[in-house]
Amino acid sequence: MEGLDDFKAMRSATAQRPLLGLTVLLVEDSRFACEAVRMLCLRSGARIRRADSLQSARKHLNVYRPSVVIIDVGLPDGSGLPLISDLSRASPRIDVILGTSGDLDAEGEVVAAGADGFLTKPIANLAAFQASILAHLPADRQPPGPRLISDEVVEPDRVAFHDDLSHVAEVLRSKATDGSIDYVTQFLSGVARSADDRDLRDAVRKLKTLRKSGAPLKQGLSQLNDLVQSRLAAGGPI
Repeated sequence: MEGLDDFKAMRSATAQRPLLGLTVLLVEDSRFACEAVRMLCLRSGARIRRADSLQSARKHLNVYRPSVVIIDVGLPDGSGLPLISDLSRASPRIDVILGTSGDLDAEGEVVAAGADGFLTKPIANLAAFQASILAHLPADRQPPGPRLISDEVVEPDRVAFHDDLSHVAEVLRSKATDGSIDYVTQFLSGVARSADDRDLRDAVRKLKTLRKSGAPLKQGLSQLNDLVQSRLAAGGPI
C-alpha cells in the first residue's frame, strides 16, 4: 500500500517505533531471511523494499533512494560486496549500509568493502536490529528521548523456509558447477542458521570443506540433497 508507506515516510521516529520514517532496501534471496527482516521493520516502524538479486537491487536504486540498505554477501547473480563498495563511495551516500551473511568470516570483507556494519544471520532480535541501524544514523534521524528496548525475537513463517528449500532443490537438480555449489553452500548456511537446523548446517559445512580441499563432492552433495528432500517432505526441519 503506497499510500500507507508514503504516510509513514513523513512521520518522525518515536520511542516505540524508532525507525519510523525510514525505508529499508533488503537485498536478499532467502525468503525466510526476508520474512524475518520484514517483521522487524514492521515492529520498528520502517517500511521495507526487497530485491532478490544484484540486478533487481540496482533497478530499485535507480528509482528511489532508501535510508538503509542491507545487502546479503551471496546472491544468485554474484557477490554483494561490489554493490556495498559502490554505494559506500556514492554521493550523496545512503545513511546506513549493512552487509549480512550466515558466514561469520564474511564480516571482514563486508567492512573492508565500505559497509557501516555487519549483521550475522539469523537476524531475529528486535533490539539488536534497531541498534545496528540507529548506531549509524545522523543525529537528525534519531528518535527523540529514551528508546524502549525489547528483547523480542521474531519467528518467520515456516512456509518461507520451505520456499528456500524448494529453491535449493531446484538448483541441485541442475548440473552441478563450481559456481552453483558455492551459491548453494552460501545460501543454505544462512538458511540453516536462521532456521536453527544443525543437521543441515553440518551438511553444508561438510560440503564446503570438501570443496576447499578439492576432494570429490558426490557424497557431500548426495547427503545435502537427501536432507533437503527429507525436510521438504516433512514440511520443515526434523
